[in-house]
Amino acid sequence: MAEIAQEHGGLDGVIAAAGIQKILPAVDYRASDVSEMLAVNYTGVMMTATAAARQMIKYKSRGSICLIASISGMEANKGLISPVYNSSKAAVIQLARNLAMEWSPIKKDGTGGIRVNCISPGHILTPMVRKNFEEVPGLKEDWEKEIMMGRLAETQEFKSAALFLLSNASTYMTGSNLVIDGGHSSW
Repeated sequence: MAEIAQEHGGLDGVIAAAGIQKILPAVDYRASDVSEMLAVNYTGVMMTATAAARQMIKYKSRGSICLIASISGMEANKGLISPVYNSSKAAVIQLARNLAMEWSPIKKDGTGGIRVNCISPGHILTPMVRKNFEEVPGLKEDWEKEIMMGRLAETQEFKSAALFLLSNASTYMTGSNLVIDGGHSSW
C-alpha cells in the first residue's frame, strides 16, 4: 500500500475481500480451524483496510474502503453448516461500521474523510460455493428456491456496486452494508 500510495501521491480506494470456508458442525471445530478462518476472513480484511487507511491519512486523501462481507453474516445459510465463516462475515459487517465511525469524520489536521462501507453479496457461483455443492447434494437447488430471482449470482454482477462505493457517486455513504442477494433476504 505504501509503495502504491507513494507512486501515485496518495490512495483513493481499496476493496478488501477474503474468504475461506469449512463445512463442519461447531462441536467438531478445533482451535486451529477457527484461527485459520478468522485470520483470512476477518484479520485479512481488517489489515487490508488499515493499511489503506494509513496511506489515506498520511496523504490526507478522502478515500473510500469497500469491505466484502456476505449475507452469511446476517443469517445462517440454510442447509450449510459453516458457523465460523458466517460469524466471520458478521464481524466484517460490524468492522465496516466501526471503521466508518473512526475514519469518516474530517479532523482539524485535515485527515479523515475516509468512507468505509461493505457489500454483502448473496450466493455467488465461485469455486468455494461450487465445492459446497459437491459436498452437500441438493444445496444449489435449495438455495435457488430461497432466492426471488431463482438463480445464484455471477461474480461480475458486483463490480458496479463496488465501483459505486469507491466513486464520488457515494460521497454521503459510510458505515453502510449494501445487500445484493437477488431478493434472498427480502423473501
